[in-house]
Amino acid sequence: MKVLIILQWIFLLYMLGLSLSYLILNLISIVTITRYMRSHRLSDFLESFSDYELPISILVPAYNEESTVESTVRSLLQLSYSEFEVIVINDGSRDRTLSILQESFGLVKVPEAYQQRLPVKTIRGFYRSSYYPNLRVIDKENGGKSDALNSAINTCRYPLFCSVDADSILQRDSLKRVVQPFLENPLTVAVGGTIRIVNGSTVEGGFLTKAGLPGKMLVRFQIIEYLRAFLFGRLGWSPLNAILIISGAFGLFRREQVIEAGGYSTDTVGEDMELVVRLHRMLRLKGQPYRITFVPDPICWTEAPEDLSSLRRQRSRWQKGLAEALSKNIQLLFHPRSGTVGWLAFPFMIIFEWFGPVVEVVGYLFVLFGFLTGLVSPLVFVIFFTLALGFGVLISVMALLLEIISYRIYSEPRQILILFLTGILENFGYRQLISLWRLEGLVKWIKGGKLQWGEMVRRADWQK
Repeated sequence: MKVLIILQWIFLLYMLGLSLSYLILNLISIVTITRYMRSHRLSDFLESFSDYELPISILVPAYNEESTVESTVRSLLQLSYSEFEVIVINDGSRDRTLSILQESFGLVKVPEAYQQRLPVKTIRGFYRSSYYPNLRVIDKENGGKSDALNSAINTCRYPLFCSVDADSILQRDSLKRVVQPFLENPLTVAVGGTIRIVNGSTVEGGFLTKAGLPGKMLVRFQIIEYLRAFLFGRLGWSPLNAILIISGAFGLFRREQVIEAGGYSTDTVGEDMELVVRLHRMLRLKGQPYRITFVPDPICWTEAPEDLSSLRRQRSRWQKGLAEALSKNIQLLFHPRSGTVGWLAFPFMIIFEWFGPVVEVVGYLFVLFGFLTGLVSPLVFVIFFTLALGFGVLISVMALLLEIISYRIYSEPRQILILFLTGILENFGYRQLISLWRLEGLVKWIKGGKLQWGEMVRRADWQK
């Protein structure tokens, strides 16, 4: 009986701690985005920095992306920015990715002189576009996304590089927005931006023209998740200089610091998060001042999985990558020099993200089974599920309200109503399913072995 009481308290305290932590992050996010919206009106921002822009290299790793790579590259070449280059890395694709690039952009094979500061797989050839002087393509042996990015980092011309997934869609002014922290603070080494889901939206000429909602409830659930993750999760840690995740779909980095840190790790499936955590570790332990921050503007749109099997693989991979990133940089935890990263963000990620799926899945089963068999009191049952489900609904609704008062991407009353209902429904079944898949990823991490490129069925039917 004592064991049962202890377990009840563990699960209740966990849910209470999770709820309070997210509430604090939400309050920080609300204050931060309110200040940001007041001080960074886009018109003033563009006018302030129109005369000077730091040159940027855009890196696009591509593996079997024949359905999206052409439209992605065309949209990138049309970005509103004074000086940038686009480098597409064909990582041994087995489909027509390279041939489509050759046909669409008039690629010509050329010799390339560069210093290999990061080890990479064999490069089969370098190509330049005969139509666009700022477009280059690297054709290499398959080595994974990290190896593909490292090969481009070796050859890129500019001090800042931006990693973009081959299925990502940027706003025309995305680079202007994401480079802002580098202009405001020379200590900035990395910046992440808000990622939104493109499914159901209208894309013309490679750019989003109208935000819409997908017909599938599964994708709508993911829209709510993304709103929570970026408007609250990332934004809440940004003022504390403790962001541990910059999405691989879009992020801007200072090249020299990334090379100093060793580039992207090739022995993890969460290369984006692992690099950010390693940058924190390197700079914190050296005692070097720096900033890793976040831009709340919606600057990148990406395609979300529309079927359960793809979503399952994605979430399992994400969880495995998170476990790898944290375990490889565990030295940060409570290190005297680690500051807010090691004393706040890292413990939070360990307790609520790394091992969270274990506690959540076991907690749901224990409390439900215990209540049905009389081992758990009705009071404990009500408190647990009120915290687990009720607070989940509250956070989702708060994220939607913050979206409405800030960016209003989804401005039609019907869209807002659908999203509110989705934010409620996703707490009853969907969240628990995601926790189960995350637990699966944790088990895969414990077993070891490396997952390959995360292949997903690309519909790309939103393109016109």
